[in-house]
Amino acid sequence: MTLLRVSGLSRTYGEHAVFDGLDLALEPGQAIALTGANGSGKSTLLRCVAGVDEPTAGEVLLDGEPYDERSARVRRSVATLLDDLDLFPDLAVVEHLDLLAHAHRVEDPTGIVDGVLDEVGLTGQASQLPGSLSSGQRQRLALASMLVRPRRLLLLDEPEQRLDADGALWLAGLLAREKEAGVAILFASHHPALIEAVADEVVRLGSSPGAARAQE
Repeated sequence: MTLLRVSGLSRTYGEHAVFDGLDLALEPGQAIALTGANGSGKSTLLRCVAGVDEPTAGEVLLDGEPYDERSARVRRSVATLLDDLDLFPDLAVVEHLDLLAHAHRVEDPTGIVDGVLDEVGLTGQASQLPGSLSSGQRQRLALASMLVRPRRLLLLDEPEQRLDADGALWLAGLLAREKEAGVAILFASHHPALIEAVADEVVRLGSSPGAARAQE
Protein backbone atom coordinates (compact mmCIF):
# COMPACT_ATOMS: atom_id res chain seq x y z
CA MET A 1 0.00 0.00 0.00
CA THR A 2 1.20 3.50 -0.79
CA LEU A 3 2.33 5.16 2.43
CA LEU A 4 2.37 8.78 1.23
CA ARG A 5 0.44 10.11 -1.74
CA VAL A 6 0.58 13.71 -2.95
CA SER A 7 -2.02 14.55 -5.59
CA GLY A 8 -2.31 17.74 -7.62
CA LEU A 9 -0.39 19.76 -5.05
CA SER A 10 0.05 23.45 -5.85
CA ARG A 11 1.40 26.41 -3.91
CA THR A 12 1.11 29.95 -5.20
CA TYR A 13 2.00 33.34 -3.79
CA GLY A 14 -0.02 35.93 -5.65
CA GLU A 15 0.57 35.18 -9.32
CA HIS A 16 3.73 33.17 -8.69
CA ALA A 17 3.34 29.38 -8.72
CA VAL A 18 6.07 27.72 -6.68
CA PHE A 19 4.88 24.34 -7.95
CA ASP A 20 1.70 23.38 -9.73
CA GLY A 21 -0.21 20.09 -9.93
CA LEU A 22 2.54 17.97 -8.41
CA ASP A 23 1.99 14.24 -7.84
CA LEU A 24 4.09 11.90 -5.70
CA ALA A 25 3.66 8.35 -4.42
CA LEU A 26 5.99 6.93 -1.80
CA GLU A 27 6.06 3.30 -0.70
CA PRO A 28 7.54 1.86 2.51
CA GLY A 29 11.30 1.46 2.12
CA GLN A 30 11.44 3.90 -0.80
CA ALA A 31 13.19 7.29 -1.00
CA ILE A 32 12.36 10.22 -3.25
CA ALA A 33 14.80 13.11 -3.57
CA LEU A 34 13.68 16.65 -4.36
CA THR A 35 16.25 18.62 -6.32
CA GLY A 36 16.45 22.01 -7.96
CA ALA A 37 18.06 25.41 -7.57
CA ASN A 38 17.60 27.54 -4.48
CA GLY A 39 14.12 29.03 -4.61
CA SER A 40 12.70 26.23 -6.74
CA GLY A 41 10.23 25.18 -4.03
CA LYS A 42 11.85 22.17 -2.35
CA SER A 43 11.44 23.49 1.18
CA THR A 44 7.95 24.81 0.46
CA LEU A 45 6.90 21.42 -0.87
CA LEU A 46 8.19 19.63 2.22
CA ARG A 47 6.44 22.14 4.47
CA CYS A 48 3.18 21.62 2.60
CA VAL A 49 3.50 17.85 2.88
CA ALA A 50 4.33 18.14 6.60
CA GLY A 51 1.34 20.40 7.23
CA VAL A 52 3.47 23.37 8.26
CA ASP A 53 2.42 25.37 5.19
CA GLU A 54 -0.99 25.33 3.50
CA PRO A 55 -1.05 24.26 -0.15
CA THR A 56 -3.16 26.29 -2.56
CA ALA A 57 -4.65 23.14 -4.07
CA GLY A 58 -4.29 19.37 -3.94
CA GLU A 59 -4.18 16.82 -1.16
CA VAL A 60 -1.72 14.84 0.93
CA LEU A 61 -2.69 11.35 2.09
CA LEU A 62 -0.97 9.12 4.63
CA ASP A 63 -2.10 5.48 4.43
CA GLY A 64 -4.93 6.66 2.20
CA GLU A 65 -6.30 9.10 4.77
CA PRO A 66 -5.94 12.92 4.85
CA TYR A 67 -2.67 14.01 6.42
CA ASP A 68 -3.28 15.96 9.63
CA GLU A 69 -0.10 16.83 11.53
CA ARG A 70 -2.17 17.26 14.73
CA SER A 71 -3.40 13.67 14.76
CA ALA A 72 -1.85 10.98 16.91
CA ARG A 73 -1.72 8.74 13.84
CA VAL A 74 0.57 11.15 12.01
CA ARG A 75 2.68 11.94 15.08
CA ARG A 76 3.34 8.23 15.55
CA SER A 77 4.38 7.80 11.93
CA VAL A 78 6.18 10.91 10.67
CA ALA A 79 9.47 12.48 11.77
CA THR A 80 10.54 15.75 10.19
CA LEU A 81 13.72 17.76 9.85
CA LEU A 82 12.89 20.98 8.07
CA ASP A 83 15.01 24.06 7.38
CA ASP A 84 15.31 25.17 11.00
CA LEU A 85 16.91 23.22 13.84
CA ASP A 86 14.24 22.86 16.52
CA LEU A 87 16.42 22.15 19.57
CA PHE A 88 15.85 22.82 23.25
CA PRO A 89 18.60 25.32 24.16
CA ASP A 90 18.52 24.64 27.92
CA LEU A 91 18.65 20.85 27.73
CA ALA A 92 21.83 18.83 27.41
CA VAL A 93 22.11 16.55 24.40
CA VAL A 94 21.17 13.43 26.38
CA GLU A 95 18.30 15.24 28.13
CA HIS A 96 16.96 16.44 24.79
CA LEU A 97 16.88 12.90 23.40
CA ASP A 98 15.61 11.35 26.63
CA LEU A 99 12.68 13.78 26.70
CA LEU A 100 11.70 12.90 23.13
CA ALA A 101 12.03 9.16 23.74
CA HIS A 102 9.77 9.37 26.80
CA ALA A 103 7.30 11.65 25.01
CA HIS A 104 6.90 9.01 22.31
CA ARG A 105 6.68 6.21 24.91
CA VAL A 106 9.39 4.08 23.37
CA GLU A 107 10.39 0.89 25.12
CA ASP A 108 13.73 1.08 26.96
CA PRO A 109 14.26 4.83 26.39
CA THR A 110 17.66 4.81 28.09
CA GLY A 111 18.92 2.04 25.83
CA ILE A 112 17.49 3.72 22.74
CA VAL A 113 19.08 7.07 23.61
CA ASP A 114 22.47 5.50 24.34
CA GLY A 115 22.37 3.63 21.05
CA VAL A 116 21.40 6.73 19.08
CA LEU A 117 24.13 8.81 20.73
CA ASP A 118 26.62 6.20 19.57
CA GLU A 119 25.08 6.08 16.08
CA VAL A 120 25.33 9.84 15.54
CA GLY A 121 28.75 10.16 17.18
CA LEU A 122 27.67 12.36 20.10
CA THR A 123 28.39 10.11 23.09
CA GLY A 124 31.24 12.40 24.11
CA GLN A 125 28.99 15.45 23.89
CA ALA A 126 26.04 13.94 25.79
CA SER A 127 26.28 16.44 28.67
CA GLN A 128 26.74 19.54 26.49
CA LEU A 129 24.09 22.13 25.65
CA PRO A 130 23.20 22.54 21.95
CA GLY A 131 24.72 26.03 21.89
CA SER A 132 28.14 24.59 22.75
CA LEU A 133 28.12 22.16 19.81
CA SER A 134 29.61 22.77 16.40
CA SER A 135 27.17 23.29 13.54
CA GLY A 136 27.80 19.74 12.31
CA GLN A 137 27.18 18.33 15.78
CA ARG A 138 23.92 20.26 16.05
CA GLN A 139 22.84 18.76 12.75
CA ARG A 140 23.67 15.29 14.09
CA LEU A 141 21.60 16.07 17.19
CA ALA A 142 18.67 17.12 15.00
CA LEU A 143 18.97 13.83 13.12
CA ALA A 144 19.24 11.95 16.42
CA SER A 145 15.94 13.52 17.48
CA MET A 146 14.24 11.50 14.75
CA LEU A 147 16.01 8.26 15.63
CA VAL A 148 14.80 8.07 19.24
CA ARG A 149 11.13 7.97 18.22
CA PRO A 150 8.88 5.67 16.15
CA ARG A 151 8.84 6.54 12.46
CA ARG A 152 7.52 5.21 9.18
CA LEU A 153 8.14 8.33 7.11
CA LEU A 154 11.00 10.83 7.21
CA LEU A 155 10.59 14.33 5.75
CA LEU A 156 14.05 15.88 5.48
CA ASP A 157 15.11 19.28 4.17
CA GLU A 158 18.78 19.10 3.13
CA PRO A 159 19.78 16.72 5.94
CA GLU A 160 23.40 16.87 4.74
CA GLN A 161 23.79 20.57 5.47
CA ARG A 162 26.43 21.44 8.08
CA LEU A 163 27.96 17.95 7.75
CA ASP A 164 31.48 17.46 6.44
CA ALA A 165 32.39 14.88 3.79
CA ASP A 166 32.66 12.05 6.32
CA GLY A 167 29.37 13.13 7.86
CA ALA A 168 27.61 13.06 4.50
CA LEU A 169 28.94 9.54 3.90
CA TRP A 170 27.69 8.47 7.33
CA LEU A 171 24.29 10.04 6.57
CA ALA A 172 23.99 8.07 3.33
CA GLY A 173 24.56 4.85 5.26
CA LEU A 174 22.07 5.87 7.93
CA LEU A 175 19.33 6.62 5.43
CA ALA A 176 20.04 3.39 3.55
CA ARG A 177 19.53 1.47 6.81
CA GLU A 178 16.29 3.35 7.45
CA LYS A 179 15.06 2.22 4.02
CA GLU A 180 16.04 -1.35 4.76
CA ALA A 181 13.92 -1.15 7.92
CA GLY A 182 10.93 -0.14 5.79
CA VAL A 183 10.98 3.59 6.48
CA ALA A 184 9.97 5.84 3.56
CA ILE A 185 11.99 9.01 2.96
CA LEU A 186 11.14 12.24 1.15
CA PHE A 187 14.13 14.55 1.19
CA ALA A 188 15.45 17.68 -0.45
CA SER A 189 19.15 17.78 -1.24
CA HIS A 190 21.87 19.54 -3.19
CA HIS A 191 24.33 16.67 -2.59
CA PRO A 192 24.72 14.49 -5.73
CA ALA A 193 26.47 11.63 -3.95
CA LEU A 194 23.80 11.44 -1.26
CA ILE A 195 21.03 11.48 -3.85
CA GLU A 196 22.76 8.76 -5.85
CA ALA A 197 23.25 6.59 -2.77
CA VAL A 198 19.77 6.96 -1.26
CA ALA A 199 17.11 8.01 -3.79
CA ASP A 200 15.04 5.55 -5.77
CA GLU A 201 13.45 8.44 -7.65
CA VAL A 202 14.37 12.08 -8.23
CA VAL A 203 11.85 14.89 -8.62
CA ARG A 204 13.40 18.03 -10.05
CA LEU A 205 11.61 21.28 -9.30
CA GLY A 206 11.95 24.31 -11.55
CA SER A 207 12.34 27.89 -10.38
CA SER A 208 9.99 29.48 -12.92
CA PRO A 209 6.28 30.10 -12.21
CA GLY A 210 4.19 27.02 -12.89
CA ALA A 211 7.25 24.88 -13.49
CA ALA A 212 6.33 21.23 -13.85
CA ARG A 213 8.19 18.44 -12.14
CA ALA A 214 10.51 16.08 -13.96
CA GLN A 215 10.96 12.58 -12.57
CA GLU A 216 13.97 10.39 -13.20
